Amino acid sequence: MLAEIITIGDELLIGQVIDTNSAFIAKQLNKIGVSVYQITSVQDDREHILKALKDAETHVDVVILTGGLGPTKDDITKKTLAEYFNDNLVRNEGVLKNIETIWATHVRGNLLQVNKDQALVPSKSKVLMNVLGTAPGMWMEKGDKVFISLPGVPHEMQALVEEEVIPKIKGKYNCPFILHKTLLVYGLGESALAERIEAWEDALPSFIRLAYLPSLGKMRLRLSAKGFDEINLRALVDAEIAKVIPLIKDEFFGLEDEEGSVEVVIAKKLAKLGKTLAIAESCTGGKIAEQFTSHPGASIYFKGGVVTYSTQSKINILGIAKDLVEQHSVVSKEVVEAMAKNALGLFQSDFAVATTGNAGPSKGDSDAEIGTVYIAIATETEVYSQKFILGNQRVKVIDKAVNKALEMLLKEIFKN
Repeated sequence: MLAEIITIGDELLIGQVIDTNSAFIAKQLNKIGVSVYQITSVQDDREHILKALKDAETHVDVVILTGGLGPTKDDITKKTLAEYFNDNLVRNEGVLKNIETIWATHVRGNLLQVNKDQALVPSKSKVLMNVLGTAPGMWMEKGDKVFISLPGVPHEMQALVEEEVIPKIKGKYNCPFILHKTLLVYGLGESALAERIEAWEDALPSFIRLAYLPSLGKMRLRLSAKGFDEINLRALVDAEIAKVIPLIKDEFFGLEDEEGSVEVVIAKKLAKLGKTLAIAESCTGGKIAEQFTSHPGASIYFKGGVVTYSTQSKINILGIAKDLVEQHSVVSKEVVEAMAKNALGLFQSDFAVATTGNAGPSKGDSDAEIGTVYIAIATETEVYSQKFILGNQRVKVIDKAVNKALEMLLKEIFKN
């Protein structure tokens, strides 16, 4: 089962809007065994859309379009779909009633004709009612191919995918099961890891695919398999994982979830241990805390964090001694360890992580070279730190520091 996602809108092609819709749709399709063959972005242009539809029809079973369903003249998806299917637009009374309800409930002002015209849909389409917005989704079939048009507004699209599109695809097709298992590895670069597991990789069954997913300071190994016997597939993939773990035992820190990230692994371990975390950040500017609080349920284990960006805030909020800063510099082992230790006490947590450094382009309050970062871990019984030289590109320095902090925290928590 193959699908293509077509996103429509000039704003995507000029970089004004980031395409998050495709990622969401692809993940949902993958969960039900539909592989995404291709993701295409096209202009708000009739010829471009027609060509994309024609190309997609030749190589996939399901085509999902997002965008171009608004009330303005540049929203031409419906008209183009009608042309592609040799169809005409008709007013759908159910959609019109939904629009009128939304207008009466949430919108001040008159319901304009352009808004009423959003109730026009191709006559051959099945309406997917969008209760969150005025643009309906549409389901159209051509032989054994399915074409689905969805609004580009993310929360409207997501609701339609979960409540309408996925159930309908599962009902129409006999989809295989797709399994992904991702191993989290720290301390080995891509080349070193590939060399260590080469013999195992070469012996993998043909139906299991391996992907190396390097990131700044960490590596993920993803095994993917597809088949109709889920129980057998899981057993075979688990057997391969059992073979590779002894080869990377010292660098392996667990399996990522489907939603997967290292902070989820840390969060689950903290919750299992009944332990809590606090964070004190300087050069990372709150990005470590964001990794945890972006996931639901963080309040179970995350006590809190502070971004003490300036030297004075470290003194005033975290209680770092002024003479410690003057003696060792704000970017130093001594200061970062004091930050971690004091954050531990401030939030009364079991673990604390702290960062200080120079991300650039200027040196700020310290003479330490740009790219210098200190990261500390504090527990009830000890505090320690590491110094890193992370280059001279500000964004990369910050992202590497976040990953290094998560790595250190992961290793500390997994000691328990």
